Amino acid sequence: MPFDLQSFLAALPTRPGVYRMLDQDGGILYVGKARHLRNRVSSYFHGRAHADRTMAMLAQVASVEITVTASETEALLLEFNLIKQHKPRYNVLLKDDKSFPFIHVSGHAYPRIAFYRGTKKLPGRFFGPYPNSVATRETLLLLQKLFRLRPCEDAFFANRSRPCLQHQIDRCTGPCVGLISPEQYARDVADAIKVLDGRNVEVIEDLGRRMEEAASKLEYEQAARLRDQIQMLKQIQATQVMTRMSGHDIDAVGIAHEGGEFCVSVVFVRGGRNLGSSNYFPRGGLGDEGEMLAGFLAQYYLAREAPAEIVLSRSVEGAEALEHALAQKAGHSVAIRTNVRGARARWIEMARNNAALGLKMRASSRATVADQLDAVGRELNLGRTPQRIECFDVSHSMGESAVASCVALGAEGPLKSDYRRFNLRNITPGDDYAGIEQAVERRFARVMRGEAPMPDLLLIDGGLGQLHAAMAALTRAGVTDLAVVSVAKGSDRRVGQERLFFPGQEGALILADDSPALRLIQRVRDEAHRFAITGHRQSRDRSRRESWLEEIPGLGPKRRRELLKAFGGLQGIRQASVEDLARVHGISRQLAAEIYERMNPGA
Repeated sequence: MPFDLQSFLAALPTRPGVYRMLDQDGGILYVGKARHLRNRVSSYFHGRAHADRTMAMLAQVASVEITVTASETEALLLEFNLIKQHKPRYNVLLKDDKSFPFIHVSGHAYPRIAFYRGTKKLPGRFFGPYPNSVATRETLLLLQKLFRLRPCEDAFFANRSRPCLQHQIDRCTGPCVGLISPEQYARDVADAIKVLDGRNVEVIEDLGRRMEEAASKLEYEQAARLRDQIQMLKQIQATQVMTRMSGHDIDAVGIAHEGGEFCVSVVFVRGGRNLGSSNYFPRGGLGDEGEMLAGFLAQYYLAREAPAEIVLSRSVEGAEALEHALAQKAGHSVAIRTNVRGARARWIEMARNNAALGLKMRASSRATVADQLDAVGRELNLGRTPQRIECFDVSHSMGESAVASCVALGAEGPLKSDYRRFNLRNITPGDDYAGIEQAVERRFARVMRGEAPMPDLLLIDGGLGQLHAAMAALTRAGVTDLAVVSVAKGSDRRVGQERLFFPGQEGALILADDSPALRLIQRVRDEAHRFAITGHRQSRDRSRRESWLEEIPGLGPKRRRELLKAFGGLQGIRQASVEDLARVHGISRQLAAEIYERMNPGA
């Protein structure tokens, strides 16, 4: 090593801190934390033999840098930030940019209960996180059926003159038009919160008392409604596996590994109810299961709020420091436990089984995609197996709001972080050829600048016209050695009869309808089509919403934003009276009357 190792190790402090292993170019190979820097760093260069990945890293180490911290907890936080910033090759890297969904109960006089994803800065209470949007929306639907709380946006709620459809289908009590008192509505909100906290028994007992009270007052309709709520809650209890810790939030974390690949599964238990699980496949690390799990826990929970308790399938080093760091971040105590029994042990076993199954499913998926990629290379005579395929498509409505999409697929499946959309500019409406040409040129200009990877195969959704347009764009971008194929539907547009066109070749190739290569090509083509349509619809709806208001003289961009913000969209503006419109900042009564007339012609 180019530095005096023995002198360096002898000079290391005995305090907590962070160390960074650097290569000869100064790049960070590994970041680690330590309660005792001298002992921890020395252990890499003395003592027992290390795993192969650790030895491979040490062979590249040219120097070591350290940062002393006040505590092990502070070292953990610094390690997390450095890993997130530099993404060292030999650290555990968690590819997870997803924000988990929550249920938000707002702080209004008539609180709204709604799906929420993002930073928890809004007033009110948040419940979750939930493992996915499906679990969140199922819970919301259940609460709407039980307690009929409003789901609508504030702007929509504030401008109602009669109940909406949610009230008509018995999913809302109509607080927007005063059909329920604030006290009664607050009681329903409190009951919903108790259910979210897992206090179902308490809610059932309270509903039973209220049912008897209503019956004694001969309010039979109210008593029947309360009876139905009790029955529904009892059904929920019967179908849910409950823990003994009513209202307790737990994450059960299990890890499995096979062939050098790791899967971590997190089972979400909220209010005593199992809400599902999510699997993660962290990369990097030095090959040890304990180190991999410890790295996952730090990166995962320091990036989000931790529950009151985390139970693990195995012990990890530094759990106490992680507890302190998570407690500081979350504002409540966080316990990390391993040796547990009863319900907790069942959750851990579920997480461990999910992790093992996740590895098997991932291996199966990879094998399937690998076979299909091999078939693509073979049946299209590419001379090699493509490792990255990109596909372009264009979507528009009679030329309006044209959007092109680019999707990517690799050996692991869809590469969604590499998906791109292109809002097409300065083309003749409906000219798909020009749209493909513009999108391909813009994409490969970035590729040639080194800002995006070069695919091994480029698919174009369309026929010969789209293929020629794409080739013209590639020529201008300076791309000369790339396999390009256009995918056209058959004569009767039936799936399985796709025709494949190649540059400079006459005729089309038609693969067998059971061909693995054709199945993969169809999959990528359909994904590009879906991604383009979604982008087009968003662009079209946005432009239509704005164009209606742009036609009104005197209504500039700022006032249009104020209107949309106040009423939640065009529908709310159409339903507003002149007086309601005139109350919006910057809208005079004369302009309000003009808006009303344009939005309600002949009214």
